[in-house]
Amino acid sequence: MSLMGVDVGTTGAKAVVFALDGAVLAQAYREYPLYHPQPGWSELNPNEVMQAVKEVIGSAAQQASDPVRAIGISCQGEAVTPLDAHGNVIFNSPISFDSRSLPQARYLEEKLGKRRIFDITGHAVSSIYTMCKLMWLRENEPEVWKRARKFYCYEEMVMHVLGVEPRIDYSLAARTLGFDVIKLRWSREMLGAAEVAVESLPPVAAPGIDCGKVGARVADELGLRRDVVVATGAHDQPATALGAGVIEPNIGVDGTGTVECFTVAFAEPVLTDRMLECQFPCYNHALPQMYCTLAWNFTGGILLRWFRDNFADEEKRIAAEQGRDVYDVMLERATPGPVDCLVLPHFTMTGTPLFDNQARGAIVGLTLDHTKADLLKAVLDGITFELKYNLALLEQAGVPVQRLRATGGGAKSPLWLQLKADIFNKPIEVPTSSEGSCLGAAICAGVACGEYRNHREGVQACIDIHAAYEPRADMASAYEEKFALYRQIYPALKDLHHAM
Repeated sequence: MSLMGVDVGTTGAKAVVFALDGAVLAQAYREYPLYHPQPGWSELNPNEVMQAVKEVIGSAAQQASDPVRAIGISCQGEAVTPLDAHGNVIFNSPISFDSRSLPQARYLEEKLGKRRIFDITGHAVSSIYTMCKLMWLRENEPEVWKRARKFYCYEEMVMHVLGVEPRIDYSLAARTLGFDVIKLRWSREMLGAAEVAVESLPPVAAPGIDCGKVGARVADELGLRRDVVVATGAHDQPATALGAGVIEPNIGVDGTGTVECFTVAFAEPVLTDRMLECQFPCYNHALPQMYCTLAWNFTGGILLRWFRDNFADEEKRIAAEQGRDVYDVMLERATPGPVDCLVLPHFTMTGTPLFDNQARGAIVGLTLDHTKADLLKAVLDGITFELKYNLALLEQAGVPVQRLRATGGGAKSPLWLQLKADIFNKPIEVPTSSEGSCLGAAICAGVACGEYRNHREGVQACIDIHAAYEPRADMASAYEEKFALYRQIYPALKDLHHAM
């Protein structure tokens, strides 16, 4: 038997089938468009997303040599979909970096106070979170609000289309800003302030809970057995941490996807003033009875996709001719070593610690001597510098990180991994599987169907380290000088970007 992890991301859905020892048996991926109907708005069409989810589940299941026993779900946080009384989608899903709900975030902060919200939810109030999006919907789309009966994040949407009763796991519930991360239940105080009925939200459950078997019609449509269990998984970043074996202190996972994010685990909640000041969350890990924090930039791998779509026609042609991944071709053509131009990777908005919805990206220091290869290298450096800044703040907040594990698309590139080791000046370990979020979801599925006694047993069965990259002292020093310049860009351009 095998286990499937499904990851519903911002720009695409992936399904990976794993053997019980973590070996990849099959996988499938589908992209979907991200819509920007107004400046600052970013949303997904849930029907398009769910169609992609069904396609990847069916494709991966049919490729796998062993039948799938259970499916676990990892997904992006914050995005929410309203459904009517018949279970039909009635509005698009505004995603995390959609900024339309800034006024609602300010209202919550004024009503309850920043500190009170953090003590309940483990999150600093921000427009990215689901409660703010629901408040915006009520105030700006009253007809949609009137018709809506349920509000689902993408974990529950997948369960909905698979024909099981939707539940939301603790970690994803925490990303709504409506969940009490200590008491492990919906917070009536938060829901009351947002004027959201608890009945409109799904029941909460721990990661790795059996939610039922795939509906017979859907199972036949997707080529699944009719006894396939659907399990609660986790928000994508805790799922990635579980799938990388980050279940002890002082180890972080660097997950490179659309968003680039550090996730660090700890045993007791950390709700200190410094955590709040830096806007680092403290919420439930995919490993039950543990907590985690995140540091991230919303413009991660999506910036490489932007570069690919706008500047990499030649690399796409070469990749097609040689049967290679276009990102591999791009990265090997990037200028080696530090370059004397810099990219501020705020092309969507900033993540921690600023959460600046009005931030903009910047390319600084260009001359006629610079090449496309220099610009690509500056993109890679900028994404990595932003996370270096966050790493330093995490350690100041009392969450030390001695080494990192890499997952996601960036974990497949030795060039980028060495670059990260040099810029972070910390060792980078690479698990055997780079599919951290899907593997974490699959481990949850294995617990739900009884293949593993608990999550730790699943981690021990599935995860090994196959490569490591040590920082090079000379390169670390050279990048430290560039980082000092990088840190000056945002404050220098902030007022201009806000005016724009």
